[in-house]
Amino acid sequence: MPPKTQYAESGELSIAYQCLGNGPLDLLFIPGFVSNVELLWDMPSFAELLGGLSAIGRLVFFDKRGTGCSDRMLGTGSAEDRMDDARAVADAAGIEQAVVIGVSEGGPLAILFATAFPERVRSLVLWGTFARCLRSPDYDIGLDPELTNAFIKHIRGQWGTGHALEVFLGGSDTDFDLLARYEHQTASPGAAATILEHNVNMDVRHALSAVSVPTLVVHRTGDPVVPVRLGRYLAEHIAGARLAELPGDFHVGGHPGDDDPVIDAISEFVTGASARRTVDIDRVLMTVLFTDIVDSTARAAAIGDRAWRALLEQHDAAAARAVKDHRGVLVKRTGDGLLATFDGPGRGIRAARALGDAVQPLGIEVRAGLHTGEIERRADDVAGIGVHIAARVSALAGPGEVLVTSTVKDLVIGSDLKFYDRGARTLKGVPGDWHLWAEN
Repeated sequence: MPPKTQYAESGELSIAYQCLGNGPLDLLFIPGFVSNVELLWDMPSFAELLGGLSAIGRLVFFDKRGTGCSDRMLGTGSAEDRMDDARAVADAAGIEQAVVIGVSEGGPLAILFATAFPERVRSLVLWGTFARCLRSPDYDIGLDPELTNAFIKHIRGQWGTGHALEVFLGGSDTDFDLLARYEHQTASPGAAATILEHNVNMDVRHALSAVSVPTLVVHRTGDPVVPVRLGRYLAEHIAGARLAELPGDFHVGGHPGDDDPVIDAISEFVTGASARRTVDIDRVLMTVLFTDIVDSTARAAAIGDRAWRALLEQHDAAAARAVKDHRGVLVKRTGDGLLATFDGPGRGIRAARALGDAVQPLGIEVRAGLHTGEIERRADDVAGIGVHIAARVSALAGPGEVLVTSTVKDLVIGSDLKFYDRGARTLKGVPGDWHLWAEN
């Protein structure tokens, strides 16, 4: 009998999940772009896959927002939101530390989870996945944007026929009636296309250097959806990662037995490591926020020390509320500003905007700068290049402006946040040019 479906609360949305098996290990499986935890059991290849993974340990798997048995509202649909779904499921299932497995679109989310919450990740498995899909000037191995857009249009047009997911899950003797039912019960045509558009625009390359957990990259050499070169890129840019290239010209197996070699590779990777891993969590991926009051010196001179101190106290109280309300950590005050960290860039941007709105009645303006990158935790402080970049970005922001790096912007693709281009800038003491964006 399939396990019962349960629900985890992720913000205002309910995320459906199931738990299967038991054992000394917990496995958190982050699926591809669509799924249905109940209908998976009618798909012979998936039923066998889930059973094989549950033989390794207790398997927890779920439907991401907008798909399957989870709330069909996509929400803002950003990588940050969908990573929150994974954390909500881990919390609801009582997972303290897991082998996190990300397949296809679940891979970038697994990377973000492992770098933002390394203490909760025992090891990381990246299966048929990528750090970035599309080709760009600094990423010539990516997919052609025009062909990718045409592919997504094709998927939307074929959704519900069984032929939309054929390239993802099909084989020579595909049961198209079953696949058509699976398409109907995982997402609507519009939702499927929207999710794919978000997925192909994700870029988590900046997070790869922050992966500090043991990592296995497993990829089919003839994968028609995610070329093996994208998997090789992951293995080359994650320190100590193990690459397992397996024969096969499919993405995820469409027939029983297809994915047995993947299960064997995962099992071998985690064998003999059943004890809880002690994690050195001094390096994590975080969004760093710096703010300061515009023209603070002139304002202090104009109103006097006593009035200025009173104004600063009101500013500091508003800053503390804004950070707390958006699940951030106020690291320290910097005289006329603050340094805070967030586990998601969208929350950092909204906290900065909330602070700006809160201090307007006081007759002051703040500037803010944000960057998502690797930082070092030092007692009650943070350090590292990620902190320096955020500070330099903040210094370039105008009055009332929230200025961000491309890494921040890329991680909130699919959200309701909008940006306008501020061009490439040189940041003092930081190598290279940095493209900056102002939140609008």
